[in-house]
Amino acid sequence: MFQTGGLIVFYGLLAQTVAQFGGLPVPLDQTLPLNVNPALPLSPTGLAGSLTNALSNGLLSGGLLGILENLPLLDILKPGGGTSGGLLGGLLGKVTSVIPGLNNIIDIKVTDPQLLELGLVQSPDGHRLYVTIPLGIKLQVNTPLVGASLLRLAVKLDITAEILAVRDKQERIHLVLGDCTHSPGSLQISLLDGLGPLPIQGLLDSYTGILNKVLPELVQGNVCPLVNEVLSGLDITLVHDTVNMLIHGLQFIIKV
Repeated sequence: MFQTGGLIVFYGLLAQTVAQFGGLPVPLDQTLPLNVNPALPLSPTGLAGSLTNALSNGLLSGGLLGILENLPLLDILKPGGGTSGGLLGGLLGKVTSVIPGLNNIIDIKVTDPQLLELGLVQSPDGHRLYVTIPLGIKLQVNTPLVGASLLRLAVKLDITAEILAVRDKQERIHLVLGDCTHSPGSLQISLLDGLGPLPIQGLLDSYTGILNKVLPELVQGNVCPLVNEVLSGLDITLVHDTVNMLIHGLQFIIKV
């Protein structure tokens, strides 16, 4: 009898407690599916970090370093190669005064191509991304006649690629390349070393003057098509998550 009475009292208290707290929210079980927007990435290892890593890996595996190393600089800079007189004509005029017989034997070689850390910025409206692709190369101006390099230069240049989410005729949304150009003012050329007896400053001025005119366009024309290829080959889940953020204008790039 005591046990039965105890149960009656217990259930009576339980019913009273449920009635009192029936209006309070029930703690959420984290395993239950919730119809809410996913949390934004809180660190560089989130969506922004994954996208940056995928773009960087795609550029490298797509042959970016080889593209830089094989830039047709010599063809463009030869007399008649697209610039007024070409770079070599200006260089030879200075160098042959010191080393006679140097005509038409200067060679320009690209070495040590590098892809530095990518930068990722989201537009204020949240619908576009801008990827900064910092590139580095070394340029060596050689002359076989004296068996040495005339100049060795370090060159850095940023390419900026705009990434958009667009809908095709089949109502499918993709990441595509918008504007892709060199960042104005990002070209940096510094002297590493030069052959002592030559008029180094004159050579350097001639070289950098024409490189400023031709190198940004040359790099842009060779790198931007690769960026487009990389976008088309990104992981489908990564694309879906990125597109979802851009379409809804959700900020997921953490500003530091």
